[in-house]
Amino acid sequence: MTLVEISPSTHSVALDLAYATEDNFTGRPIYRRAACYLHADAEPLLRRAADLAAVHGLRLKIFDAFRPAEAQWVMWNHTPDPEFLADPRRGSPHSRGAAVDLTLTDTSGRDLDMGTPFDTFSPLSHHGNTAVSPVAQRNRYLLLGLMTAAGWDCYLREWWHYQLFDSRRYPTVSNTALPEPMM
Repeated sequence: MTLVEISPSTHSVALDLAYATEDNFTGRPIYRRAACYLHADAEPLLRRAADLAAVHGLRLKIFDAFRPAEAQWVMWNHTPDPEFLADPRRGSPHSRGAAVDLTLTDTSGRDLDMGTPFDTFSPLSHHGNTAVSPVAQRNRYLLLGLMTAAGWDCYLREWWHYQLFDSRRYPTVSNTALPEPMM
């Protein structure tokens, strides 16, 4: 499988790879090396979304994209919640390079208000949840519109998660398959 590295200079996106830091739901880094990859079929859709966002003076900020299968096990062993995490026995779209977790920033690099932080495992994170502010709802709809116009499918329980349609057709990929391991 071909994975394409995503970087600010090559894709006009910001990176804030949460699982390479302690600032994630496990409270510790999962990745030893911060790197962002997508499957070659997903990469042009990310470029398209970044271009669409730029027209509105916005930028995509990526929290996670390809996630080695081993990382999915670390997350699942910490929080086995099938509403917010894919069971690693079935595989995650992230472990196939077919998903991206992201938000929007303004021209100064400030995150738009989405009503909850990334990886808030709560119904407040669901698309269409009216318990978050109208501003946050509008920003979520803006992200949803940009991503779907670029060809992505959404996951209704996570405002930040987008994936390729029929992502399960791609094989899961191990950390050892990378040119330089992330874990």
